[in-house]
Amino acid sequence: MCRAAGRGVSRVIAVNRLGGTTSPYLLQHADNPVDWWPWSPEAFAEARRRGVPVLLSVGYASCHWCHVMAHESFEDAEVAAYLNAHFVPVKVDREERPDVDAVYMEAVQAATGQGGWPMTVFLTADAEPFYFGTYFPPESRHGMPSFRQVLEGVVAAWSDRREEVAEVAGRIVRDLAGRSLTHGGEGVPGGEELAQALLRLTREYDEKHGGFGGAPKFPPSMVIEFLLRHHARTGAEGALQMAADTCAAMARGGIYDQLGGGFARYSVDREWIVPHFEKMLYDNALLCRVYAHLWRATGSDLARRVALETADFLVRELRTAEGGFASALDADSEDADGRHVEGAYYVWTPAQLREVLGEEDAAFAAEHFGVTEEGTFEEGSSVLRLTGTGPVDEARVADVRARLLAAREMRVRPERDDKIVAAWNGLAVAALAETGAYFGRPDLVERATEAADLLVRVHMGDVARLCRTSKDGRAGDNAGVLEDYGDVAEGFLALASVTGEGVWLEFAGFLLDIVLERFTGENGQLFDTADDAEQLIRRPQDPTDSATPAGWTAAAGALLSYAAHTGSEAHRTAAEGALGVVQALGPKAPRFIGWGLAVAEALLDGPREVAVAGPVGGELHRTALLGRAPGAVVAAGAGPDAGSEFPLLVDRPEVGGAPTAYVCRHFVCDAPTTDAGELAGKLGG
Repeated sequence: MCRAAGRGVSRVIAVNRLGGTTSPYLLQHADNPVDWWPWSPEAFAEARRRGVPVLLSVGYASCHWCHVMAHESFEDAEVAAYLNAHFVPVKVDREERPDVDAVYMEAVQAATGQGGWPMTVFLTADAEPFYFGTYFPPESRHGMPSFRQVLEGVVAAWSDRREEVAEVAGRIVRDLAGRSLTHGGEGVPGGEELAQALLRLTREYDEKHGGFGGAPKFPPSMVIEFLLRHHARTGAEGALQMAADTCAAMARGGIYDQLGGGFARYSVDREWIVPHFEKMLYDNALLCRVYAHLWRATGSDLARRVALETADFLVRELRTAEGGFASALDADSEDADGRHVEGAYYVWTPAQLREVLGEEDAAFAAEHFGVTEEGTFEEGSSVLRLTGTGPVDEARVADVRARLLAAREMRVRPERDDKIVAAWNGLAVAALAETGAYFGRPDLVERATEAADLLVRVHMGDVARLCRTSKDGRAGDNAGVLEDYGDVAEGFLALASVTGEGVWLEFAGFLLDIVLERFTGENGQLFDTADDAEQLIRRPQDPTDSATPAGWTAAAGALLSYAAHTGSEAHRTAAEGALGVVQALGPKAPRFIGWGLAVAEALLDGPREVAVAGPVGGELHRTALLGRAPGAVVAAGAGPDAGSEFPLLVDRPEVGGAPTAYVCRHFVCDAPTTDAGELAGKLGG
C-alpha cells in the first residue's frame, strides 16, 4: 500500500504540522503562523474535542491566487492567531487529494454558482460543509467581504446559531447525497450521437481565433483528439479543419512558449495572446500527443515541430532525478527588481530585446514575436507570439531564439512542483512513447519507459494498488483514484504497442482488473474512488473532462484497448457500459466529454487490432503505429515466443518468411499482408 514519503526531509523549518508531508504545496505553508493540520481523522477529532469548526483551505503549488491569499492572510500573525483560536485549520493539496477537492468543490459550485482555487470551506467536526468561498481579500472590496470578516461571521454563527449551522450542514450533505448521476440509458453512443456532438462543437467554434467559447480559453486537447478520430472514421473535413486551425492558433500564440517550448495553462483572452503562465505536466503531455496525432493525420511541419519541442520541454524542464515527471512550473517568479510576479520569467520589453540582441536583431525579433512599446501584458512587457503570416528567415529566427533563450536562462526561474502524480505521468508516458516512435526519437521512448518503470516500482508496489503521488522516489500516503488507474493503464498500453514489450500490457491488466473490482458500480457507472477508500460525505463520481480526461472516460478508453489486445469480454463490456454516459452528454456538452467521444469513435471503428509478426521498429510496425484508425491497438514481435507476450500474435506467423501484418476487428482478420503500403491503406494511412 502507499507509504509515507519524505518524513523529516522538509526544506523549511515547520511551525505547524505540515513539515512532515510530501506535498510541495503543503510545505509552502509549513512555516505559516497558522497552525495547519493536513487532512486527517486527527484534525476532525481535534475540532470535536475543542468544539470548534474546521477551516478547509484547498489549493495547489502553482496556483497564483493561492500564493496571493497565503501572503495576504495566512502569513499575517493577527489573522493566524484568530484562526488558531477559533478553528482547526486544515490545508489540502488538491492534486494529492482530488477526491476531497471534488466533493467540496461540488458543494461550493452548488451553493455559489462558481468555484476555483484557493477554495475555502467551513466544516463541522463531522466534515459537513456549511459556508463556502474561494479567494477572500485582506480588506473588503468590490462587494466582497474581507477574510477576517468572513472568519468573524462564521465564529458568530457557530457560537450563537449552532443549531442553524447544523441544519444547514445536514441539508447540504443530504442534497449532495441525493444527486444521482444520469447514466443515459442502455446502449453505447452511435454515429448519430457523435455527429450531433460535432454539430454542437461547430456552433461553439471560434472561427476567427480557433478553439471554443470565449475568454478565458483553455487548450481543448481531448476535443481535438475526438475531431481527429472523427475525421479518420468519417472523412469529415470540417472536423479536421477545426482541429488543425486550433492547433495552429495555439502554437502561434502566447500560450505557447516560443523560446523554450511547452504550453501554459490557459489564455486569459480569446486570441491566445496572454497566458496564465503556470505550466502543467498534464497540459503538455496531452498537447504533445495531440500535435503528434495531428502530424500523423496531416503531415504538418508545424505540428511536428510543436510535438517535438513539447516533448523536449517535458524532458528538459519537468523530468526528475528518479525518471518521472514533476507536476508543474509556477506562474510566478522574481523580476529584475526582486518582486515576485506572474510571468516575469517569460515576458520581454523592447529594451530587453535590444540589450540581448542589439538594435537590428531586436527590431527583427520585436516584429516577429509581437513585442511592442505599449506591451501586450503588464508594465509595457509583451508575451512572445508569432505575428507574421508570410515566409521568414528561419536561420535568423533560430539564432534569435537561441540568444533570447540563453539570456532568459539567467533570470530567476519559476519554482517547480516536484511531486510525481501517477495519472499525469501516465499521460506523459503515452505522449513520449508515441512521439518518439513517430519521429525516430528512441531517447523519448526511453524516457517514457523510465517513467513507466518508476510508476511500477514506486506507485504500484507489491499489490498493484496505485499510490496517487510520490516524491524523491518514495510513495506518498494517498491512494490512487480512478484517473490514476485509467491514465497509467493508457500509458502502459501505448508503451506496449511502441516497444513490443508485453510486460506493459500485463501491468495495464493488473490495474484494469482493480477498476473492475473496486471502482465499478451498477449499469456501467464508475466512481472516482475505490470502494475501500476513505469514506467522504459523498463518493465522488464525475464523467466530465476538466483539465484532464475524466477518470470515468480514461478508464473506459483503457478498458476498450485492453479488450482489443486480449479479447477479454469483461473489459469490453465494462468499457461499453461506461460509455453509456457519452450517449447522454456527448450531443449536449461535447466540450466537456471530449475524451469520452474519442473513445466512442474507437468503439465504432472496432477498434482495429493490428498484429505485426515481425521486428519491433521495422517498416510494418512503424506503418501500423502511424495508422489513423481511431484507437487501433498494435502488437509487434518476431519469433515463436511472440504470442506469449501479446495474445494478438498467437497463431499469426510470418508469411513466406517475411514480416507480416494482420488487421482485425473483434479477432476476425483481413487477409495478411507483407506490404507496408497495403497496410497503411487498411489503417487509413
